[in-house]
Amino acid sequence: MNAATFAIIIASATPLIFAAIGETITEKAGVVNLSLDGSMLLSAMTGFAIAYTSGSVELGLLAGMATSAFVAFVVAFGGIRLRLNQIAIGLILTYFATKLSALLGGDFVRKPGPSVQKMSLPGLEDIPFFGEVLFQQNPLVYFSFFLIIVSFWFIFHTRRGLDLQAVGERPEAAFARGIRVNTLRYFYTVLGGAFVGLGGAAFSLDAKMGWSEGHIANYGWIALAIVIFGGWHPLRVAFGCYLFGAIQIVALKMQPTLPDLAQVLPIAPFPLMILTLVFLNMRVVQSFTLRFKGIGRLIRGTAPTALGESFWPD
Repeated sequence: MNAATFAIIIASATPLIFAAIGETITEKAGVVNLSLDGSMLLSAMTGFAIAYTSGSVELGLLAGMATSAFVAFVVAFGGIRLRLNQIAIGLILTYFATKLSALLGGDFVRKPGPSVQKMSLPGLEDIPFFGEVLFQQNPLVYFSFFLIIVSFWFIFHTRRGLDLQAVGERPEAAFARGIRVNTLRYFYTVLGGAFVGLGGAAFSLDAKMGWSEGHIANYGWIALAIVIFGGWHPLRVAFGCYLFGAIQIVALKMQPTLPDLAQVLPIAPFPLMILTLVFLNMRVVQSFTLRFKGIGRLIRGTAPTALGESFWPD
C-alpha cells in the first residue's frame, strides 16, 4: 500500500477512535454504556442537521457531542441513582436513539452540507511518506492523535488517572480513601459519551459525509468490540480502530477484482472484526499469552473489576 492508502485508513478510522476512546474512559470508571450504536446515529444526525442549518461545522460537532453526552448521562443516572441494570438501559437507549434519529432526520436525508476541511501542517507535510500520511489531514485527525496520547498519559501516568482506575477497579477502597466514586463515574461517563458523540458527528461531517437512515449502523457495536479487543488500553484501542479501517479499505479495493462479491465485501469488515475478537479469546491464544507474557500483555487486557456494578456507599 502507498502513502495515499495509509492516509485514507488514518482518516477513515478517526471517528471510530473518538467513540472507542470515549467508551474506554467510561468503562475504566466502571460504567458500561451499551447505547453507542444508537447514540452515534443520533449524534451523526444531530451534528449534520445543526451544521446544515447553521452552516457551521463546529456547531455541528458540538451538537453531536452534547447529544451523546446526554444519552450517556441517562445511562449513568439510571445505573447510579436509580440502581438499574446498566446493560438493559444501554440496550433500550440504543433502540430508542436509533428510531429517534430516523424520525428527526427525515428532512436531511441525502442533502449536501458542510464538511470538515483539510488543513495541512506547514513544514511537516513535506516529510517523505509520513507527511502525506499524517500531516496532510484535517483537524479532526490531528485531534484524534492528541486524544490517543493524552488519554494514555492521563489514565496511566497521573494521579487523576489513578483515581479513575480506582473507581472502576475497587470502588469501596477508593471511597475509603475519600474519592467521590459516583461523582467521578458521572463525570467520566458523560465525558466518554461526549467523545462518542464527536465520533458520530465526525462520520456525517467528514468520513461518510451526509445523513441517511441507518447511516452508520453497527459502528457503535464495532467500537464496543474494539474496546474489548484493545484491553481497555487507549493505545491498543487505537490500533484496533486502524486495523478495522485497513480491513475496510482492503474490502473496498477488492470490489473491482471480485465483482461477484460486490454486495458482500462492504459488510465483510464487520464479521472479520468479530472473528478477530473470537481468535483473541481462543484457548490457543490464552496459552500463548501464558508462555510469552511480554507479548501477551500487548494483545490481551483485563476488564475493570467493578465494570457494570453499581456502588452504594453506606
